[in-house]
Amino acid sequence: MTSPPSRPSRPSRSVVLMFPGTGAQHPRMAAGLYGHEPVFTESVDAVLDRLGAEGAAARRDWLAEHPTVPLDADSRSAPLLFAVDYAMGRLVESWGVRPAAYLGHSMGEFVAAVLAGVFRLEDAVRLLWERVLLQRRSPAGGMIAVAAAPGRLTGLLEDGVVIGAVNGPRNTVLSGPGAPLDATGRRLTAHGLTWRRLATRTPYHSPALSSLVSPTEALIARFPGRPPRTTIYSAHTTRPLLPAEALSPRFWALQPTAPVLFGQTLDRVVADGDRVLVEAGPAQSLATTARAHPAVRAGRSTVIATLPPRAAGPRADRDHVRAAREALVSGEAIHSGRLPVARPVS
Repeated sequence: MTSPPSRPSRPSRSVVLMFPGTGAQHPRMAAGLYGHEPVFTESVDAVLDRLGAEGAAARRDWLAEHPTVPLDADSRSAPLLFAVDYAMGRLVESWGVRPAAYLGHSMGEFVAAVLAGVFRLEDAVRLLWERVLLQRRSPAGGMIAVAAAPGRLTGLLEDGVVIGAVNGPRNTVLSGPGAPLDATGRRLTAHGLTWRRLATRTPYHSPALSSLVSPTEALIARFPGRPPRTTIYSAHTTRPLLPAEALSPRFWALQPTAPVLFGQTLDRVVADGDRVLVEAGPAQSLATTARAHPAVRAGRSTVIATLPPRAAGPRADRDHVRAAREALVSGEAIHSGRLPVARPVS
């Protein structure tokens, strides 16, 4: 008797967790999960409790309707965004999801380094806060996102303003001190370009922070690092992080002054295999960028956002997490690339 033909195996997609960075934070981001999702709550507390009174104050402002310190202050944005990214990564992994790789944007790469075992959490939190204190010496400034390719901006940037990130074909972030950045914004408007200011008072990923490199390097050198146990795609090198880079204090110290090449790194991530790209953090900025990628539009990779694009109340936070959990735990997104029809995650 002839055996029936075997069915072709369903393609399997590996999971890549993506962690957003500076500018993704917004008031009450993921607050609806605090006290509701135990792993998330414990992970946020594990970060903020290590900051003592500063962490307690950040938690109060995060959960308050009317915070005493605005979220664009480094003393709030840095610990809270790190805590939410880290807690979302831990939450997704608590569902039994085993990422093949991590991809972080700006601070998100530091979160990836903790989850991959490069830094211990307690060391990373201390480094994070010491860097916040160091940044108080840097000039005031900010960052703006422009709906244009880098080449379109030639000749439009004031002295001191640089390209801080290239997230996609028409998604460029500029960084620099306050007055030159404001003047650049006016020039962009005059040339018909659309732009928006990011929620930060610090000119990240620009030479304006170069004076912080040496003290940051000395600080990082005090803490032992380890090679990553999970692949980290570095948005600074556009390829998997090398063990020597993971162990180099200078590599991490240079990150606040170096541009983020997220678009090129995403190209490499999806070129290395069919993926389920899961944004573990607020605002859906990385998910939005990933959805426009040709590999996703062609159906070779899938995107899942675990949180809503903006503050929409506790129910929206929980609905997004539930939908993401169902898509990942069922295996549907991994094996077929399909997501549930009624979902707030795509």
